[in-house]
Amino acid sequence: MRSPMFIEGMEEEEILIVDDTPTNLEVLFDCLDDAGFEVVVAKDGESALHKVEKEPPDLILLDVMMPGIDGFETCRRLKANLDSKDIPVIFMTALSDAADKIAGLSLGAVDYITKPFQQEEVLARVKVHLQLRKEIKQRTAAEAELAKLNQKLEKRVSERTAEQLQDAQLQQLVQKEKMSSIGQLVATVAHEINNPLSFISGNLTHAELYIKDLIAHLQLYQDKFPTPGAEIADHAEDIDLEFLMEDLCQLISSMKKGTDRIVQISVSLRNFSRADTKNKVAADIHEGIDTTLMILKPRLKARKNIPEIEIVKEYGELPLVECYPGQLNQVFMNILANAIDVFDEDSIGRDGTKRKANHDIITICTEANSQHVTIRIKDNGPGMSSEVIQQIFDYLFTTKPAGKGTGLGLSISRQIVEKKHGGKLTVISAPGQGAEFAIALPLNC
Repeated sequence: MRSPMFIEGMEEEEILIVDDTPTNLEVLFDCLDDAGFEVVVAKDGESALHKVEKEPPDLILLDVMMPGIDGFETCRRLKANLDSKDIPVIFMTALSDAADKIAGLSLGAVDYITKPFQQEEVLARVKVHLQLRKEIKQRTAAEAELAKLNQKLEKRVSERTAEQLQDAQLQQLVQKEKMSSIGQLVATVAHEINNPLSFISGNLTHAELYIKDLIAHLQLYQDKFPTPGAEIADHAEDIDLEFLMEDLCQLISSMKKGTDRIVQISVSLRNFSRADTKNKVAADIHEGIDTTLMILKPRLKARKNIPEIEIVKEYGELPLVECYPGQLNQVFMNILANAIDVFDEDSIGRDGTKRKANHDIITICTEANSQHVTIRIKDNGPGMSSEVIQQIFDYLFTTKPAGKGTGLGLSISRQIVEKKHGGKLTVISAPGQGAEFAIALPLNC
């Protein structure tokens, strides 16, 4: 009769008994068979190794003292084989010497059973080690499955990262192409308006001289003929001759200032959008900054609900820097435009009194030493948190509302400064402390 512990339909666990004493084999066989285990026997170490090689059991009860190879050697060979090294081995011995037990355990055995056998003890130890083996197998299987899931997850993350990188690179290429197209368009427009603008500006100079001569000639007539007659006097009064002569010169002067302003803008646009050559050229950094500020000037003026932004220049003595001027101008534009955006966003919701009290300032400092030129662009805006600073140069990262920014400006700026020029672009900021972007460019690069 089998023990009620055995459940029909369950896979029987196989136990190999290795002992050269028939009585021991019979006692252990009946005990384990009644408990529902499948039992296999071997009378020596060699036959035990052969049976294990053909069909590995779930547990081995191994006698220490046997003819031929003893239990210690049999255990050593079992543990040396990759196919059998994980099978739990319980030594059976009448020896009570602690050194022998330690020797067996050091070979990889999991337990000892002392002769003469106590069936309850044998069953208890067998069940414990079979349960442990089962749990180890389950854990190993779970770890293997977890490793597979991790591999799949890593693959998905890698694929997703690759997709995001491709998207970011595509966005960057689109932005670069867009900026290139805008630059070409601006350069073309600036060139096209240059000729008529030069014509107007040049003729205004002559017109100013001609008008001054005519007014002088008219005043001479007035001096020589103080009583020109009623008709001339009436006409002079109708056209307000005195005001006309005074205002005409001011009008021409204003027109000349306007054309000079347009010329400056045209030159600034051409300088800002100029195509860089394949090789670096010596350029004036201050000229690039001033050009960028000229283009941004309309955004610096006071507008509805937005106060004026003051630009403070603290320029040092800088040598010409070997660089790609057009690309550096783009860096200046990105940083300055971001600062202006911050001020604009910060102005929303302020009342008039608070807006007047808040003096928005962008300070631009430049300095040079024997190795670097450094440009610092600092604003006194609301500043950034440490979390934002950690991501500020990442692809597609932006704190602006949807549709207000691509998240590429500062990322591209860092590439221009660091990869194209071998420099360094860093930021220092804290909430309520504004933000300072520092551009360090090597003089010998």
